[in-house]
Amino acid sequence: MILVTGATGQLGNLIVNNLIKRGTPANQIVVAVRSPEKAQTLAEQGVVVRKADYSDPASLNAAFEGVKRVVLVSSSEIGQRFPQHKNVIDAAKQAHVELLAYTSIIRAQESPLALAEEHVQTEQALVASGVPFVMLRNGWYSENYTASVAMALEHGAVLGSAGQGKYSTAARQDYAEAAAIVITSDNQAGKTYELAGDDAFTLAEYAAAISEVTGKSVVYQDLPVEEYTKVLVGVGLPEAFAGLLANSDVGASKGGLFSDSKDLSTLIGRPTTSIKDSIKAAL
Repeated sequence: MILVTGATGQLGNLIVNNLIKRGTPANQIVVAVRSPEKAQTLAEQGVVVRKADYSDPASLNAAFEGVKRVVLVSSSEIGQRFPQHKNVIDAAKQAHVELLAYTSIIRAQESPLALAEEHVQTEQALVASGVPFVMLRNGWYSENYTASVAMALEHGAVLGSAGQGKYSTAARQDYAEAAAIVITSDNQAGKTYELAGDDAFTLAEYAAAISEVTGKSVVYQDLPVEEYTKVLVGVGLPEAFAGLLANSDVGASKGGLFSDSKDLSTLIGRPTTSIKDSIKAAL
């Protein structure tokens, strides 16, 4: 059986759907979720739904019963990620799983992003655990930006602090497809995949792509990191999270979200989704 954590989240749900699409019987897929009622659609497809909380080791141990392979989708609770991930790794070890795939961050070990710290800690814990693992180092999701296309069109601007830094983004669907392929393939233990979009772009080029797709003028406005943080807080983000996002832009300006790796398109057997196609999908 294959277990997917965080399966009611955007990436986890797509991974489950891709597993089914690729031929894994639904009753051989387990989803470990905090709120089983949110997994009703998956349950109706025959997926096994088990209640589990990243912060509750006993619930994880119960959820892992009979499981052979695990996709650990990284927690969204920044600051709590590492201890939560460690609990999942411990449960996987106790269950003697054959393979654990972890969704890390692109070029984790040398990343300048503050967001990378807990990913690095998790990777180190995985290596030390003795659990057979494969690292799925995901680049930025295109949706991180295209989710706010409407706001960019309203104001005629994309805001950020990335300078000329390039983003090698891909759609969540691309990353989910890759995860489903890896977790169902043989001879994956010990591998690390740097998963990135085929075509990188600066935020100025992203703004130009919005203009091209929509026919409306959108420009990129580069801001000092403190000012960009204030803008993010002003649109409703918690201050700590806004600071991390702004820090990620600064990290991108240093090359932290760029990669010329073709691991992703090689795994999925097609070009990654272009940023223009992701913009169109968001409209």
